[in-house]
Amino acid sequence: MQENYEEIMMTPQKALMNIIDLTHTISPSMPVYPDTETPIFIQGCTIEKDGFLEKKMTMYSHTGTHIDAPAHLIKGAKTLDNMSIDRFHGNAFSVTISNLKNEYIDIHHLKPYQDKILKSDFVLLNTGWSKYWGEEKYFSNYPVLSMEAANWLSNFNLKGLGLDTISADIMDSQNFPIHKFFLEKNMIILENLKNLSALPTNHFMFSCFPLKIKDADGSPVRAVAYI
Repeated sequence: MQENYEEIMMTPQKALMNIIDLTHTISPSMPVYPDTETPIFIQGCTIEKDGFLEKKMTMYSHTGTHIDAPAHLIKGAKTLDNMSIDRFHGNAFSVTISNLKNEYIDIHHLKPYQDKILKSDFVLLNTGWSKYWGEEKYFSNYPVLSMEAANWLSNFNLKGLGLDTISADIMDSQNFPIHKFFLEKNMIILENLKNLSALPTNHFMFSCFPLKIKDADGSPVRAVAYI
């Protein structure tokens, strides 16, 4: 039996899973939310001088593909480091939003998927807007949930909502009501996702682990789907 076990363990196995990267690359030239500083990379150590390579990086906690914690907008709410690790992993479903007559995603765009959403930990909204990443167009007239649709979706038992846009609210929002629908219910919001068109039409596993930063109001993540 032991010999058979060792033989099985040494036999190359065919991959049963495809991992899709849903994350934009962080760099000094990347797009950032208006009036936010771009990341600063300083070459602190080099192989020639120090024998090893190391960078110093300065950036805001909501840079690139990132999570908004409830504490981002709700005073006294949870920071990411005070949320259990399983809150950043689970069953996900991607809703493709097409043929929008305006920039608002309404309830009728979501209701056909109600049964799928009920069985999900995360809902990712695929609007196709990530194709404008790096262009000025990325920052204006992007699709957002209507107030009614946000309220409807926030009543599901979700861990989080993911978007392929710069924000869950319109660019000139002052009170960020769409954010608050979700953050007030201890959910997380993921912004600036990419590659959502590569996701299947059924459920898949999803991870978006943040850096373990003390009192984190947000964090860049490496968001991935397991197909």
